[in-house]
Amino acid sequence: MHKGLRIGIAQINSTVGDFPGNVKKILAAYRACLDQGADLVITPEMSLVGYPPRDLVAKSQFVPKCLQALDYLADEIKEVPLIVGYVDHNQNSGPGRPFRNAAAWLENGSIVHKIWKTLLPTYDVFDEWRYFEPSESCKPIHWRGHRIGITICEDLWSEEYLPKPLYDRDPIAELRAVGIDLVLNLSASPYQLGKTALRRNLLESVAKEAGVTVVYCNAIGGNDELIFDGHSIVAHPQKGVVLQMPGFEESFRVVEIHSEPEAFHDDCDAEQLYSALVMGTRDYATKCGFHSACLGLSGGIDSALTAVIAADALGAENVYGLTMPSPYSSGGSVDDSFFLAEKLGISCKTVPIAEVFSAVKKTLEPIFEGYKEDVTEENMQARIRGLFLMSLSNKMGHLLLTTGNKSELAVGYCTIYGDMCGGLAVISDLPKTMVYQVARWINRNEEIIPWNTIDKPPSAELKPDQKDQDTLPPYDILDAVLQQLVEQQRSTEEVIALGFDETMVRWVQRRIDLNEWKRQQAAIGLRVTSKAFGIGRRIPIVQRFQG
Repeated sequence: MHKGLRIGIAQINSTVGDFPGNVKKILAAYRACLDQGADLVITPEMSLVGYPPRDLVAKSQFVPKCLQALDYLADEIKEVPLIVGYVDHNQNSGPGRPFRNAAAWLENGSIVHKIWKTLLPTYDVFDEWRYFEPSESCKPIHWRGHRIGITICEDLWSEEYLPKPLYDRDPIAELRAVGIDLVLNLSASPYQLGKTALRRNLLESVAKEAGVTVVYCNAIGGNDELIFDGHSIVAHPQKGVVLQMPGFEESFRVVEIHSEPEAFHDDCDAEQLYSALVMGTRDYATKCGFHSACLGLSGGIDSALTAVIAADALGAENVYGLTMPSPYSSGGSVDDSFFLAEKLGISCKTVPIAEVFSAVKKTLEPIFEGYKEDVTEENMQARIRGLFLMSLSNKMGHLLLTTGNKSELAVGYCTIYGDMCGGLAVISDLPKTMVYQVARWINRNEEIIPWNTIDKPPSAELKPDQKDQDTLPPYDILDAVLQQLVEQQRSTEEVIALGFDETMVRWVQRRIDLNEWKRQQAAIGLRVTSKAFGIGRRIPIVQRFQG
C-alpha cells in the first residue's frame, strides 16, 4: 500500500426509503470529504436505502427507484470514487433470493464496480436471508496500484465475535488469499450496551490477522427500534485502532492510511445509553413527521427520565406533560413533576382524574355488584390517564411517549390500554436499575430530576401506600434474573443454580410468559441491550413450554 492514501469516511444518517433525501446527504458528505482532501470516500451499508428496509424491498418499485437514485448519484461523482451501499436485483438465472445487499463503486460519472455482501446475518434483529443472495466470490478492486477488499458489515465479523459459528465462508480470508493492501467495510451495526468496545476489539483483530489497515464506516441514526451509533473506526495491523469517530452524530472525516493513532475515549455506559435514547427518540419522531411530544408526568423516575430525553431530543418548547393526580397520588409527586418541568422548561398541566374515576366506578356498579375492588380499579386509573393523553396527542398532533421500563414490561407490571398507550416506548429496553444509573448521571452536575424522585421507593400510586416492591422482587434482584432469563436465554433451572431463590425465579419466568400478549401490543421501543422485547425476540403467545 502506497503511503498517503486519504480515505474519506462519511458517517451519515439515512432514512429508510427516502432516496432523494439520502442522495442529498451522501453528496453533502462526499463533498465535505473532498474539501478535506479525500482520495476515496466510503459510506455505510445501504446508505442509499436506509437500514433495514425489510419487506419494502419486495414492493415492485422499491429496487427500481433505488437503482434510479444510484444512477443519479453516479452522474454527480467525478474522479474521486465514492463507495455507496444500496440494494440490487439478483440477476442470476438460477435459484436464489431476488435481491443483493450491495455496494457500488462510483467514479467519473459511472458505476464502475458492484460488490455483493457475502455473510447474511439471520439472528436477533437481522433477517437478511429472507431477501438477499450472497456473493459467490470475494475479489479485490484494483485501483491506482492498490488492491482494495470491499466488505459489507457482517463480512468482517469473525467467529469469536458472533453468537456461535454461523458461516462456512470467511470473506477476509478469501481476500487475503488473493492479495489485498486495504480493507474497507460498509456497516450498519446497531448499538447495544458494550458494542463499541466489542467492535474495537474485532477491528484490531481483523487488521492484525489480515496484515492490512481496515477502514470501517458505520451508520448513525434511529430507524424504528434500532439505533445506529456510528463510532466508525480505522484499525492498523500493528498500531491497533488509530481513529474512532464520534458516536450518535453525523461526522465526515478523512484519514490518511499509515497515520499515527489519535486519542479517543468511550463515554461511560450511562452517557452512551442517554445519547442513544435521545437520538432514537429524535429520529423516530422527526422521520415519522412529528415535531412535538407529550407524556404523563407521575413524579416517578421513569416519566422523569423520559421527559429529560424528550426535551433534549425535540427541544423543551416542544414537550408537553400532564400530571394527572388520583385519590392515591401524593402531593410530593405533583410537586416533583412541576419541579422537573420548570428545570427542563417544558409545559406541564394538571388534569385530576378523581371525578372521572368515581364516575366510571359508579357507572359500573350495577355490573360489578357483589365483587370487591381489586386490580380492576387500579387499571381504571391508568386507562383514564391513557384516554387523556391520547386525546391530547390526537388534538395537538403530539407523539405520545410511554414511560415504562424493561423490568415492568418483562413481568407485565403495566396496564394495557393505560400507561402503555402511545407511539414510542422510549425506555422500554432500559432495566429499572439502569434507569437509576442514567438519572444519577443526568444529575451529575446539578439537580435536574428531583432527588426526591430518585430516592423515594417507586410506586404506581394506584392504591393506598402502594410500593412496587409489594408486588415485585427488589429491582436489583429482578433485573439480574431478567438478564439471565431474557438476554442470556437461560432456563429457570440454570438461573436457580446461580443461587437465586427458586420460587422467585419461577414466578418471574411465569410472568414473562404470561405477558407476551401484552408486549406484542405495546408501543415500539428503542433497543439498547442485547435482547430487547421487539423484532429480535419472537416468542409465541399461545405456548405451553416451561423451562
